[in-house]
Amino acid sequence: MTASSARTTVFDVDGTLCFDGRAIDSRILAAIEACERSGHQLVFASARPVRDLLPVLNGAFPAATLIGGNGSLVSVGGRLRARAAFGAGELDKLLVEAERYQAGYLADGPWDYAYTGPADHPILSRVDQGRLARRVDLADLPSVVKFLVVDATDMAALAEAGRVLGMTVNHHLDEAIIDFAQGTTNKWEALTSLGIDEYNAFGNDINDVDLLRNARHGVRVGAHPSLDGIARITVAPDPDAVAAEIFRLAAATPLTGDPGLTPQ
Repeated sequence: MTASSARTTVFDVDGTLCFDGRAIDSRILAAIEACERSGHQLVFASARPVRDLLPVLNGAFPAATLIGGNGSLVSVGGRLRARAAFGAGELDKLLVEAERYQAGYLADGPWDYAYTGPADHPILSRVDQGRLARRVDLADLPSVVKFLVVDATDMAALAEAGRVLGMTVNHHLDEAIIDFAQGTTNKWEALTSLGIDEYNAFGNDINDVDLLRNARHGVRVGAHPSLDGIARITVAPDPDAVAAEIFRLAAATPLTGDPGLTPQ
């Protein structure tokens, strides 16, 4: 179990630290390094599976805890484990709905993946960039920890069908994708399972709502409306602005109570 600390800082990746889907800007990396040097435990919490987080981090911050698949995967000390997967019955019901709406999807196992969507879909540029995994048939995955629909005849109806089935559903209207996870799995729920209940957080999207709502200092990157009134402050989705806020956090001295930061 990871020790809980007010000096834990949790970073979403895509749209928060990474703006091209491939790498984190050197200015942001330098700020995160300063944060780590000042005593912050680092956590990277992403919708990506851990497999696809590794190429983006490119060997940086090897001591960091990684949360992938919106909370379904965790890696602590380099040891990966799946902590939430679809039960066989749950997955069968979801596949029935996917077939009903002629959905193309990306299904992630703990490491390998299955894909049935369009060959030119932009999501493929973010899948297995490091050539670390295998693309296999869905039946060959030992378990499914995340199910991402990339196209369907009625995306809204399919998203609602997943909610009726009791799944965690993030319908990203801006990207026209639906992210399904088992039960109540999300980034914040994964953090609490690791014993982390006091932390600072940076996020940008609908799947960061609970992460930022429960942070002692939450930073929204960009202006996603789902995070209105939830994050403590908002910064522009720009490397300079994000790096400046991380440097501010690194320079602060969080003891007890407020970490000494004020909204901008």
